[in-house]
Amino acid sequence: MLELGVNIDHVATVRQARRTYEPDPVIAAALAEQGGADGITFHLREDRRHIQDRDVEVLMQTVTVKTNLEIACDEPTVEIACRHQPTWALLVPEGRQEITTEGGLNVTADRGRIARAVDRLRESGILVSLFLDPDREQIEAAQELRVDGIELHTGPYANATREARARELQRLAEAGQSVHQLGMRLHAGHGLNYVNVRPVAALPNMIELNIGHAIVARAVMVGMREAVAEMRRILDLVQPI
Repeated sequence: MLELGVNIDHVATVRQARRTYEPDPVIAAALAEQGGADGITFHLREDRRHIQDRDVEVLMQTVTVKTNLEIACDEPTVEIACRHQPTWALLVPEGRQEITTEGGLNVTADRGRIARAVDRLRESGILVSLFLDPDREQIEAAQELRVDGIELHTGPYANATREARARELQRLAEAGQSVHQLGMRLHAGHGLNYVNVRPVAALPNMIELNIGHAIVARAVMVGMREAVAEMRRILDLVQPI
C-alpha cells in the first residue's frame, strides 16, 4: 500500500502568525494519524518560521507512526535530529527568502557538506533521504552517499499545465526508475493535492508521498482527520502503472 506522510508545518504557520499556542501541530499530528496517515512530516527550519524546537520534542514523544524530520545540512540542526531520533531525516535546501522549499539539493556541488550530514545521521541510526529534482546525475551522486531514499521534487509537475505537465510526469517516472534501480526507496512530494496526486501516486515503484499544504488547507474546511482520510481514500484507489 502506498504510504501517506502528512506534513503539519502549516498548522504551525497559522499558530506563529499570532505567536500563540493554537492551532497545535501536535494535536494536528494525532488527528492525522486517526485519519490514516502512515507518517508525520515536520520541517525544523533554521529561521524557525513554523515548527519550533519544543514541537519537535513533543511530537517525538507522542507520534505513534513513523516520523520524518526535514532539516537543512547545517551541523546544529543535524545534531538536534540525532538527539531526537526521528525515523527518517529528509535533507533539504533552505533559503531565507523562499516561502517554502523550492528546488532540490545540489549534491554534486555541495557533496562534502551533505555527506557529513548523511554520515552523522546514519551513525545515529536514522534513515536518511534527500530532496532532489528528478535528475539522473543528482540521483547517482546521492546513491554514492549511501542514502536510504530519495524524495523527488514534484513542484514543477504540480505547477505545470497541459503538455508541460505530461513532460514533467515523464521526468518523474524516469527519475523514479533510476532511484529504484540504484536500490533506494522512492518518495515524492511538494505541491501535490487532491486533484493532481493520482498520476504521481501511480508511478512505478512509488512507496511514499508527503503532502502538507493541500491537506492543511482542506482541514480548515472539514477538519484534519477527514482531510487526511479523503487523501487516504484517493491513494487507496490508485492502480500502479
